Amino acid sequence: MFDTRELGRRPGVLKRITRSVAAPQGLGIEVIGVPEGAPLELDLRLESVMEGVLVTGTARAPLAGECVRCLEPLAQEAEAEFQELFSYPDAGDWIRSAEPGDDAEDEERLFLEDDLVNLEPVLRDAVVLSLPLQPVCREDCPGLCPECGARLAEDPEHHHDAAVDIRWAALRDYTPADHKKTPRTRGDDPQEK
Repeated sequence: MFDTRELGRRPGVLKRITRSVAAPQGLGIEVIGVPEGAPLELDLRLESVMEGVLVTGTARAPLAGECVRCLEPLAQEAEAEFQELFSYPDAGDWIRSAEPGDDAEDEERLFLEDDLVNLEPVLRDAVVLSLPLQPVCREDCPGLCPECGARLAEDPEHHHDAAVDIRWAALRDYTPADHKKTPRTRGDDPQEK
C-alpha cells in the first residue's frame, strides 16, 4: 500500500518513490516465478490527475524456475513496466454521469482506499505477463533424450541404436539370396483355389 495524501487532489502534482518490498506468494507460473519473500524493487511515479492517481512504474525481481528443455534449475531477472489509474472513490459517480457506459467497465476500475494505493493486483498482472512461457537455461539447450532422459548438453554424442518396428523385425535378416526368384503364376497359390 502506498500513501497518496501528499498529492492532494490537485492535478499535476507528482511524487516519485523507490522501494523494495517482499514478493507475495504465487507470483509466477508453473515453471518459473518470483520466490515468495524475494526482494521486489519498485520505481514508481504517482501523479495526481482529475479522476484520481495515475501510477506508472517498473518492477524488477529475481526469478527461479527450471529449463523446459533439460529441467535444470535456472535463475533470471524479471522486469515489468505498468501503468494504472486509481480513481477517487467519488470519481466513479461523476464519470458515470458524464459517460454512461458499461457496468463491467466500472467493476474493472481500481479505486483508492482511504488515500492508499494497493499495487498487488497490478504488480501480479504485470510481472506474471512478463514471464517467459518457455524458459530455457540457454538458447541452444538441446534438452533431454526422448528415449532415456539423458541430458544431451552433458553428452553431445549420445545416441541409441535405431529401433526396429516389431512388425518388420522378421525382415531384418532377410537377404534376396534367401528367397528363390521364381515368378509365381496364377493358380500356384493353394489359397486361390
